[in-house]
Amino acid sequence: MLTWETKTFNELSTLELYQLLKLRVDVFVVEQTCPYPELDDKDHQEGVHQLLGYNGGVLVACARLLPKGTSYSDVSIGRVATKESYRGNGLGHGLIAHAIKECERLWPGENITIGAQYHLQAYYGKHGFRACSEQYLEDDIPHIDMRLTR
Repeated sequence: MLTWETKTFNELSTLELYQLLKLRVDVFVVEQTCPYPELDDKDHQEGVHQLLGYNGGVLVACARLLPKGTSYSDVSIGRVATKESYRGNGLGHGLIAHAIKECERLWPGENITIGAQYHLQAYYGKHGFRACSEQYLEDDIPHIDMRLTR
């Protein structure tokens, strides 16, 4: 049974913070072999929330929800990750749907902009996101900005 929690940095326990950072590093640094600045000083900024998806006591999915002006002029979703052993059953789509729902709860009526890996355009398109930039490289991975207009 999957359960979702949304917490600010100060609400995270030490263990929750460790699990969150481990999942993100496992996915983005280890799996994608992409050394990048994971600790970018955004997690602890005012208004930033972490969406945490648990199966039992295991963190299997996460996303960072950012208020306007943190990453983009719009509200944003970032650091979207799912545990490798839990993929292939729709967990990622559930994570995106829940992240959008939480953004709407936190910041009603606001557009949401994401920096998506270029090959995931159709994936995010299923949730209403549309390309709003040209392709660009971020950490040597092709990306594109996408926006969900409210």
